[in-house]
Amino acid sequence: MSDSLVIIPTYNEKENIERIIRKVFSLEVDFDILIVDDGSPDGTAEIVKQLQSIEFGGRLHIEERKGKLGLGTAYIHGFKWALARNYEFIFEMDADFSHNPDDLIRLRDSCKYKGADMTIGSRYIKGVNVVNWPMNRVLMSYFASAYVRLITRIDIQDATAGFVCFRREVLETIPLDKIKFVGYAFQIEMKFTAIQYGFNVVEIPIIFTDRTLGTSKMSTKIFKEAFFGVIQMKLGSLFKKYNR
Repeated sequence: MSDSLVIIPTYNEKENIERIIRKVFSLEVDFDILIVDDGSPDGTAEIVKQLQSIEFGGRLHIEERKGKLGLGTAYIHGFKWALARNYEFIFEMDADFSHNPDDLIRLRDSCKYKGADMTIGSRYIKGVNVVNWPMNRVLMSYFASAYVRLITRIDIQDATAGFVCFRREVLETIPLDKIKFVGYAFQIEMKFTAIQYGFNVVEIPIIFTDRTLGTSKMSTKIFKEAFFGVIQMKLGSLFKKYNR
């Protein structure tokens, strides 16, 4: 068994799922994969299970949930699954190739060899490294991170990034059942909480490429949760103790 687990939440990713699995398994470092599928009606889970049975038993895992329950809860489910096993490095990654699987190795190296407890694949640590996004989406994402820095005072350039490596200890320390947000605000909350607990959170530059297959899951509701949730999260933190 690998010491590294890549968690990939899916909902209707049949165009991408086999390619992303094969790409991760082709890397020179061994990674296991956990797919958390929210009842995709397009047959995503069936593709995964077929790959499990034919080629990748023992390295490829799937947890199926009934209904579309949200990105945050999918990752929490995956984190708990990973902590019940002996993984030391636990990753978040999208299924749609917006995150380059080759960068998994750089994220892992940062945590394994360079002292990071949580490493973020950052679109904004060196300028704006985003390909194929419309300008309004780039601006919304960029200024969302600026807004998070203003309200929370955390020095993270890409607060909504979803390409992350955690050392096991971070996820053992954060009370996962108390993470409130389910959309992109979940990504902000995890970074903010890790920093509050005193973990070393670092960013390394990546190039983010918008999906070419499948459809985006971004919505106005998700954006509103992030906008108002940041204030709520910051105020709530003033009354909490973050003891490790």
